[in-house]
Amino acid sequence: MERQNQSTFTEFLLLGFSDRPTLQLPLFILFLLMYLITLLGNTLIITLVYIDCRLHVPMYILLCNLSFFDVCYTSVSLPKLMEIHLMQHKIISFAGCMTQFYFFSSFVIAEYYILAMMAFDRYVAICKPLHYTVIMTRRLCFLLSSISWAAGFLSSIALTALLSGLSFCFSNVINHLVCEVKPLMKLSCSDTSMLETVIYVEAVVCAFSPFTLICSSYFYIISTIIQIHSNEGRRKAFSTCSSHLTIVCLFCGILICTYIGPTSKGSRENDKVLALLYSTVIPMLNPIIYSLRNRQVKRALTDTDLKEIIGDWPKITFSGDKSLKIMLAPSLPK
Repeated sequence: MERQNQSTFTEFLLLGFSDRPTLQLPLFILFLLMYLITLLGNTLIITLVYIDCRLHVPMYILLCNLSFFDVCYTSVSLPKLMEIHLMQHKIISFAGCMTQFYFFSSFVIAEYYILAMMAFDRYVAICKPLHYTVIMTRRLCFLLSSISWAAGFLSSIALTALLSGLSFCFSNVINHLVCEVKPLMKLSCSDTSMLETVIYVEAVVCAFSPFTLICSSYFYIISTIIQIHSNEGRRKAFSTCSSHLTIVCLFCGILICTYIGPTSKGSRENDKVLALLYSTVIPMLNPIIYSLRNRQVKRALTDTDLKEIIGDWPKITFSGDKSLKIMLAPSLPK
């Protein structure tokens, strides 16, 4: 039975990770450090791929997309989370909540797809090495990247439209880190059957399809590695996909536990921990895993002079009369 004459909330209270007063400042500092490390690491990866010609290959172009998605969906969630724990400003408007949900879910889905495209790239590199340059052209790399972008932003439109059409009259307290569909559905007093159907359909399409591509790619990759006779050859083949496999296991494992795991009384706190892992910890670890376990990234990092990155930044100095002067660094020789 529908409830009549009930007002719908136009604002929500986003509780964040914890409401204990003694934890607010430590949590803010922790989230700030994680955010800065995420921005620095992923921006460095993007910059290295851009300035180093040796990294202008499909594998690292796809890696740039991964780093960009990491920066984007972390920037959608963490600034508000830091505001909650530092300023105790937990109010988020209805429009702001729906906007956060749309972009957060879009970038998460897009990252899932780009991980699947990277798995296909590793399959071609290991299983068909002689045909790699013929198959993995820049045109195909651009197409794979475009599919990831389109899948993320298009698949979230229907979810956001249905979610924004619900009435929220039970409560306006979101006991979570970000505006996500599961905690929001619990607050709704509307019929959510259509939304649940769309979630199920998109889960099959947007989750099962990339997961199938990842599993099939690594099935052939492992089969090919096993057939290599020399231990050195097996080691080199596995090293080309070990970084990606590590990230896939972390990302997919946490998402499966988040959305398919059983519901219990303590599931809210578990959901917060899992959301923190895939929305903050994994984007922070991605550039570390790739830089520590990828020889080409490490070589590009050691060979690149930091002056090439910061050489054109403005330098601020003070003259003798204490007047402020802004001096541009001379252009680097081309």
